[in-house]
Amino acid sequence: MGEGLEAVELLRRRFPDAEVDAGTFREQAWIELKPEQLVECAEWLKDDPQTAFDCLLDTTAVHWPEREPPIEIVIHLYSYRRNDRLRIKVRAPLTGPVPSLAGVWRAAEWNERETYDMFGVHFAGHPDLRRILMPDDYTDFPLRKEFPLYRG
Repeated sequence: MGEGLEAVELLRRRFPDAEVDAGTFREQAWIELKPEQLVECAEWLKDDPQTAFDCLLDTTAVHWPEREPPIEIVIHLYSYRRNDRLRIKVRAPLTGPVPSLAGVWRAAEWNERETYDMFGVHFAGHPDLRRILMPDDYTDFPLRKEFPLYRG
């Protein structure tokens, strides 16, 4: 069993009610968590010596208009000590809110701002959630699938 899968098993034992779904994609483990348990699970994944996911690589979203809820937050973690990766997913309504991980990993601040700017997802507890790429008065969210495309 890969170490990412071991982290999923440890997470399941520590937080038996947090998991929604889990699996692997191209030998990389992923787990979908309930949003209300995201921060607690993330703190444990970072601090527990058996998991030690000390680096948040990326936070982004996927818009699935046909699903309910339509937004899937995707968080990529990395453990330097174990050279291991884990993908966490959380489902949310179109504008969130989703708990911020900025208090767990500083890198989440910038990633969550970008996700907010491109998808419109609000991160509850984020210290500075404002647009980062688009103008402040811009009203759309370019990476949502309902974004109007120019057909000149």
